[in-house]
Amino acid sequence: MQPLIFTVDQLQEVARQVISESKSKFLCFYGGMGAGKTTLIKSIVKELGGVSNANSPTFGLVNEYFDEKNELLAFHFDFYRIEDEIEALDMGLEDYFNAEAWVFMEWPEKIASLIPEDAVTIHLQFIDENTRSIEFNMD
Repeated sequence: MQPLIFTVDQLQEVARQVISESKSKFLCFYGGMGAGKTTLIKSIVKELGGVSNANSPTFGLVNEYFDEKNELLAFHFDFYRIEDEIEALDMGLEDYFNAEAWVFMEWPEKIASLIPEDAVTIHLQFIDENTRSIEFNMD
C-alpha cells in the first residue's frame, strides 16, 4: 500500500479510515518514538466512543477504555518496557486477546510470536512536527 501522508488536523479522518477498513479488532502500531502511535490510538478511541482520554500505558503496560454505557471498548498495550514474551503471557495477555474488545498494541515486535494471525499492521513514520505517514495492511 502507498503511504498516506497526513497532518494533525486530519487525525480524526485517519482514525475513521483505520476503523472502517480494519478486518480485525487487533491493531499493531509500529514506529519509532514520537511517530504518533499513542496520538493515533487516542483518536481511534475517541472515534469509537470512548469516554476517557486515552494515554500511553508505558508503565502499567495496559489501559482499558470504556464507552458512555461503561462497557469495555478497548485495551491499549505498550510493550516497550517488557523484557520477553513470557512477561506478556504472565500478565494474562491471552485473556485480554479473548475479550470482546479492540486491542491496540504499541511495540508489538516485542511479542511477535504472540500476535494473532489476523492482526492489522499499522506503520507510522515521523515526517515533521505536524506531519506523519501511515501505511496499513488491512487484510
